[in-house]
Amino acid sequence: MSNKSLEDVLNSAGNTVELLRNSKIGAYIYPVVPAEYSNWRDEQRGWRESAVLFDQSHHMAEIRVQGPDAEKMLSYLTINSFKNFAVGKAKHYIPCSHSGHVIGDVICFYEGEEDFNLVGRAPTVNWLQFHAETGGYDVKISRDDRSPGITGGKAVTRRHYRFQVQGPNASKILEKLNGGPLPEIKFFNFDEITIAGRKVQALRHGMAGAPGLEVWGPYEEGEEIRAAIVEAGKEHGLVQVGARAYATNTLESGWIPSPLPGVYTDDRMKAYREWLPAAGYEATGSIGGSFVSDNIEDYYVTPYELGYGPFVKFDHDFIGREALEAMAGNTHRKKVTFEWNVEDVEKVMNSMFKPAGEAFKAMDLPLSNYASTSCDKIERDGKVVGFSMFAGYSANARRMLSLGIVDADVNEGDVLTMTWGEENGGTEKTTVEPHKQTTIRVKVSPTPYSRDAREEYADSWRSK
Repeated sequence: MSNKSLEDVLNSAGNTVELLRNSKIGAYIYPVVPAEYSNWRDEQRGWRESAVLFDQSHHMAEIRVQGPDAEKMLSYLTINSFKNFAVGKAKHYIPCSHSGHVIGDVICFYEGEEDFNLVGRAPTVNWLQFHAETGGYDVKISRDDRSPGITGGKAVTRRHYRFQVQGPNASKILEKLNGGPLPEIKFFNFDEITIAGRKVQALRHGMAGAPGLEVWGPYEEGEEIRAAIVEAGKEHGLVQVGARAYATNTLESGWIPSPLPGVYTDDRMKAYREWLPAAGYEATGSIGGSFVSDNIEDYYVTPYELGYGPFVKFDHDFIGREALEAMAGNTHRKKVTFEWNVEDVEKVMNSMFKPAGEAFKAMDLPLSNYASTSCDKIERDGKVVGFSMFAGYSANARRMLSLGIVDADVNEGDVLTMTWGEENGGTEKTTVEPHKQTTIRVKVSPTPYSRDAREEYADSWRSK
């Protein structure tokens, strides 16, 4: 099996949608970090009311790209412009397939001359590694994969620790740690600050709707840095956020984390599918939800649909450029937040007390996704007008929310219908119990949902 590829898996399966909708991969795990430090409700409130410490050290992969052709390769593989990109800056980096569909996204750090580090989920890291190995570029790569979901009692070691301090009180905590005023770091730029007597890298970033910094350094220094942050944060209400609450911050800040990589079709992508392993993310990932199509391309999304239109720059040659140029003048679906009707959510919750098979699909709290990629159909007058793609509960909003995309003529305030659960009692995914489908009313709401995030990210992709 180790010599088989994604292409082999797809050829054997026959139908890619059925393969992924019935994947046995199980639940997505945010590894190593405790599920909760206090309770997930208070941890969610922390990023709105005081400050939080996010531990991002384990769930993302890193790939470092160095060498004379590093910028050339990276520019060719992304919609983003590298004009004015320089050492000390970072960017939200989005590669697309030849057909203009999103493969994934990462954060790209320009760390030194001919030296870039890219951090995020596996699909983009895989795509970069493939081109580094097969594209004839004069580059050297080193990869550090995410920590294992099940450690088997073995010690976990990463290249870097990576923490974020976010929230209204973040600047007070960071200034205390730094021993004085912080350097003026512009959004998505990074510089050095001091924590516990050590120089650490600090990126001006935001995930929770308030100013904050992402800090990183050698993994072996991580616990020392964490302890210093926790101590400095005591007087400012710092809350450590566990794995259960961590991912839900995006419900308020507006990033859709896990679109389906657009790699399963197109002969121009065949060499990549033959390179990808049969046991990799693309072959074993799952699709969940009420939208069902025999055509896997119906699950693909474009940068325009995910709100990344401002990042698409035609000032350079890149994979997918021709397709995106053809799309550029068209009307696009748009990213929105869905606010779920409280009575309909209560109906689903109450059904847990019915006999097995008669209840509706269970809603896990605070995060309610049960597949690598979620796709619940959104309808208006019986016609599909969009998809709900990432769902959960916000203790700040006191609502179930989800992020997704809708047709261009859907307006903020419109009430639409979402189908919750899967067809025919559920697919074969291990995360799906026997259940009945039902409908939930959803109100189209702003993205980002948090007013603070909308105002703080005024010049960001999140609000465009």
